[in-house]
Amino acid sequence: VNLCIQDRTDLCFPHLLNSSCRKPTLHWSEAVLLNSVLLFISLITVVLNLLIIISVSHFRQLHTPTNILLLSLGVSDFFVGLLLMPFEIYRFTFCWFLGDAMCVFLFLLIGTISCATMWNIVLISVDRYVAICYPLHYPTRISLTRVKYCVCLCWFCASSCSFFYAKDELIQSGSSKSCIGECKFILSYILGTFDLIFNFILPVTTIIVLYLRVFVVAVSQARAMRSHITVASFHSVTSGTKRSELKAARTLGVLVVVYLMCYCPYYCYSLVGISLTNTPYSFSLFFLGYVNSCLNPVIYALFYPWFRKAVKVIVTLQILQPGSHEANIL
Repeated sequence: VNLCIQDRTDLCFPHLLNSSCRKPTLHWSEAVLLNSVLLFISLITVVLNLLIIISVSHFRQLHTPTNILLLSLGVSDFFVGLLLMPFEIYRFTFCWFLGDAMCVFLFLLIGTISCATMWNIVLISVDRYVAICYPLHYPTRISLTRVKYCVCLCWFCASSCSFFYAKDELIQSGSSKSCIGECKFILSYILGTFDLIFNFILPVTTIIVLYLRVFVVAVSQARAMRSHITVASFHSVTSGTKRSELKAARTLGVLVVVYLMCYCPYYCYSLVGISLTNTPYSFSLFFLGYVNSCLNPVIYALFYPWFRKAVKVIVTLQILQPGSHEANIL
């Protein structure tokens, strides 16, 4: 009898003895410590990316094609901190009492934001590739209007993909879960292969190829500037690629490398066919990818003086003054 009572208390829904999931096995002290740390990371992610969104949106000097792409990335990172991190913390440390509809909504959020983040990184790589390799064509090929259209298309495709992944759950809610009280996402082999190719192999290959090309061109131009062959050749090199463009390429290169370091572990396990269910290890891989959203603003702060100036204006409330959007940030 005591064993039966103990078994019932371990269940998410004690009155559903045969169909209820068991409660997570974390001790309450471990759960409090883990949740406190992860929620702090979530809060920092929200605040830092909100500063990015306000900076690029408010200051007119920052309305450039490259910064619009950073703004789009900042929006996706902001929603990672505001929605995905708290939901994932709740899903891992508590029974899922929010229902099947909310579970499907979380699945759609994860698909949309993750896909949008990856393809925002691809757009940033394309932007730097054109700026470094075809500088004379950059103003015409990468216009502000064209970049805005690309960003909208990126988010539309990301949301379409997430609905495509979740079509089975939308038709029959809760079809993936094995018991009541969990929120689990299981892609079929075909959908998993499509996700692996479309959201990892294809974009990562594109990013690596573009940045290798950027690296080769940047190295050749650096050598030309050091050699001082002739005034004419030096002028042709510096006019082709400004020093600021090379610096931006280096900064965004760091951004890309950090992103790949955070997301590659999960996709590498998917690539070798290892099933990642709701285990502590799968949670760690998921959250490592989400931590990337907290690191991006830190990269901006380290490498972009304009971001540090913008944050100072925002924090000191100078942004509330009339005409602050015309402030000299660059």
